[in-house]
Amino acid sequence: MIKITNLNKSFGSKKVLENLNCTIKTNSIYGFVGANGAGKSTLLRIINDVFKADSGTVEIDEKNIENNQELKQKLVFIPDDLYFFPNYTLKDMAEFYNSMYKSFDMEYLKKLAETLKLDMNSKIQNFSKGMKRQCALICAICTNADYMFFDETFDGIDPVVRGLLKKIIAKQMEKKDTTIIMTSHNLRELEDICDNLALIYKGGVLFESEVSTLKTNVFKVQISLKDNFDKDTFKDLEVMNFKKIGSVATIIIKGDKEKEVEKLQALNPIILDVLPVTLEEMFVYEMEVLGYEFNQVF
Repeated sequence: MIKITNLNKSFGSKKVLENLNCTIKTNSIYGFVGANGAGKSTLLRIINDVFKADSGTVEIDEKNIENNQELKQKLVFIPDDLYFFPNYTLKDMAEFYNSMYKSFDMEYLKKLAETLKLDMNSKIQNFSKGMKRQCALICAICTNADYMFFDETFDGIDPVVRGLLKKIIAKQMEKKDTTIIMTSHNLRELEDICDNLALIYKGGVLFESEVSTLKTNVFKVQISLKDNFDKDTFKDLEVMNFKKIGSVATIIIKGDKEKEVEKLQALNPIILDVLPVTLEEMFVYEMEVLGYEFNQVF
């Protein structure tokens, strides 16, 4: 488990992280989303002891990461700005990782490289941006580290390969009880793989939730009643958003879908349609409840 408490970090007069608190459970895929400059990369660098926090603590398995070489053997970090040694091939990089991690699986790396059609003997500097990202990801996965950190995980990777990599990452979590922490400025990149999502805004965690909870506890309805009605008509429900055009209202409701729909049916509606809600919409409505507009955050 990773426990982050009251984390603060500034660069000169610019405050990047401010009293950030977060707990990441073991054997999960946790995603941080936020606009560029929100503090995601800085947070990952502090967790991995690349940067020092000004104040606050980071504990991994109840131990402090700072200068803890034994604990660092359990971590692997792929930053957003990739670096490879000049003239190194994927085979060279794999051997470098193999020298650092006792549990590195060279045979699995060869299988992943073959699956992704990455030539082990070609110089990485000649690969495309997306291929370089793939090389970094599979090298990290084959370390079999307990905690894997991927910053801007799928940057430059096309949708087909992205889907394949998500399957590889999910398989790794199941195979080794791995905890995977991912960041992206694009919510859609993470919504179908993460167990938990946290929105970082102005250096702090503005909102976090289990994805399964969001998907089951929030739903949308379109409704029309025989008599005139407004938002107060639905005061017995937890209404997150209410918009009415003409005689039809669109309502976002939080709660048990089956029970809440029964309440709506008791009003004898002329129209009652229950519609799916995307994860991005859910974040929008959660932000509105907290008093923020989504376009202020992204």
